[in-house]
Amino acid sequence: MALLRRLGERLWSPWLLGLFLCTGLVYSLGSGFFQIFGARVWMRATVGSLFQRRRQRKGGLPPLQALATALASTMGTGSIAGVAAALTLGGPGAIFWMWVSAFLGMMTSCGEKLLAVRYQRPAPGGGLQGGPMLYLRDGVGAPFLAGWFALACLAATLTGGNLIQSSSIAASLERAFGLSRLASGLGTAVLAGLVMMGGLGRIARISSALVPAMALLYLGSGLLVLVSRAEVLPEAFHAILTGAFHPAAAAGGGAGWTISAALRCGVARGVFTNEAGLGTSALAHGAAGVDHPARQGMWGIFEVFVSTLVVCTVTALVILVSGSWEPGGSLDGAPLTAAAFASVLGRPGEQVVALSLLLFAFSSILGWSYYGQQCLQWLAGSDGLLPLYRAVFLGCILAGALGNSHTIWQLVDLCNAWMALPNLTALLLLAPEALSLLEQWREKTEESAKSS
Repeated sequence: MALLRRLGERLWSPWLLGLFLCTGLVYSLGSGFFQIFGARVWMRATVGSLFQRRRQRKGGLPPLQALATALASTMGTGSIAGVAAALTLGGPGAIFWMWVSAFLGMMTSCGEKLLAVRYQRPAPGGGLQGGPMLYLRDGVGAPFLAGWFALACLAATLTGGNLIQSSSIAASLERAFGLSRLASGLGTAVLAGLVMMGGLGRIARISSALVPAMALLYLGSGLLVLVSRAEVLPEAFHAILTGAFHPAAAAGGGAGWTISAALRCGVARGVFTNEAGLGTSALAHGAAGVDHPARQGMWGIFEVFVSTLVVCTVTALVILVSGSWEPGGSLDGAPLTAAAFASVLGRPGEQVVALSLLLFAFSSILGWSYYGQQCLQWLAGSDGLLPLYRAVFLGCILAGALGNSHTIWQLVDLCNAWMALPNLTALLLLAPEALSLLEQWREKTEESAKSS
């Protein structure tokens, strides 16, 4: 739809793109580029802590379950279909800008998760809650912006967190196994409904099981493709770097890409895959029980690193080295990624993508359903409307399976833009407090490491 496309372009280009990158730059500069020079610290606080017993705040989710719930929403369709869409719309150069967005977004994500725990409050039904609504209201003192975010997030859960996920599941299963879109939509809706009835605890437990399994399956298959086509990898990197600054040369004169298109598609799809700056995954991390807000911020850095710099990079490189992608080609989205895997692994490669997409998108649906319920509770002040929301949410799963993915992607960009505006405003206003807390925790951690 031309109107949706024009609205999306006006919202994203150029100032919202700049706001995302500027926020990440503020946190990167303010922390001394902690994502690089503090890599040992955040890796030790995340992966290195998996086998350590640490005191947990009573009533909160274990930090790893909070991460799994957040990763369940971030490692969705964007990791497979979104990267392919970025290549089609912006060329190989979009991948470079996706990397830039993720690099800066690592610190944006750190700030979000840190602030979500800093302004954490007891949840009405037990446990803990935190996120943009709380740090907008209590930190910035802007209840209007808190409501704005909740409304925008509620809409986003039905588009990017639902319609686009179920659409990709249906398209992939239809292509790989011949399953009808209606059957895919009904099956996904029934399974999601059963999990949603169990609340955050059930969503977190299932996400904790799904996320490692789906990551190993997809990354293992992707690395096998890259090893098989290792001789083409230098050409793929050259196309990415050339396309970032000279799109016409990368297109071979055929697709008419511009630097603006590459930048917009790279940043927008990067934001969709890692959610840094949107504020959504902070809702999951805000339920974690940790001894210091900055500790959950480390998981925010790790989350962006895994979802974009690892998973999305593997997707992009597989597509570029496979020979399945060409400027102006007919394949797009999940079918393009499936064709890329199948070019090396044959029919099993296509089925791996279908199964991975099913797991990625289904887990994403679960994570976003939690975000929507949190926002609705905030807006309504009670749980009274939750049954209605769940019914609409499950109905959207079926609608997405039968709908047009191109129109849905345009809705996703619009919802993400409206959601990001109040959240990025809060992150910039609260940056001094967030960076101060990070520095305090870093000094304490380094002192503890020296003394042990």
